[in-house]
Amino acid sequence: MASEKAKDSNKKNKKNSGPEPAQTAEESTDIPGEKATQEQGVNELKEQLASEKDRLLRLSAEFENYKKRKQRETDDFKKFANESIFRQLLTVVDNLERAILSAEETAADEKILLEGVKLTHKELLKLFENYNVKLVEAENQPFNPNFHQAVTQEETDEIDENTVTKVLQNGYTLHDRLIRPAMVIVSKKIQKEANEI
Repeated sequence: MASEKAKDSNKKNKKNSGPEPAQTAEESTDIPGEKATQEQGVNELKEQLASEKDRLLRLSAEFENYKKRKQRETDDFKKFANESIFRQLLTVVDNLERAILSAEETAADEKILLEGVKLTHKELLKLFENYNVKLVEAENQPFNPNFHQAVTQEETDEIDENTVTKVLQNGYTLHDRLIRPAMVIVSKKIQKEANEI
């Protein structure tokens, strides 16, 4: 009986050992195939990675070129932004030069010279208007510290207190932004002395 059991276990071992080498052979043939597939997948991924790196480098270079081009355009814009203003100012300069020449050559009377200066002043104000530079209204207006700079006060009973009595220098706004406040004299009530009361 013991010998039968030994035979049976040998048969079982043989049965078990028989297919094992076949499975190992199949496994050994599958592993190189899988390795080849894996290597192919890795190579494809490497190619994709290299392609994406190249695309990223090109995109980065394009962006740098775009930034440089925009910077050049901005610099040119800043450089020549006031060109049209200065072109129009040239006519004012021309008129002033003509007035000076006329005064030197003909010893023109003061009225003609004054007229020329007034015309030039009018032309400048017209140029300012074209570019939305506007005069700050100040005279006989209530004092506004946002647009007026008080230089001194003048005592008077003729005008309400804190009213601009005189403009020493005009103020201007550009598109409603103050570029220079008006320098003004502001009224204040006359202080009566204690003896008069």
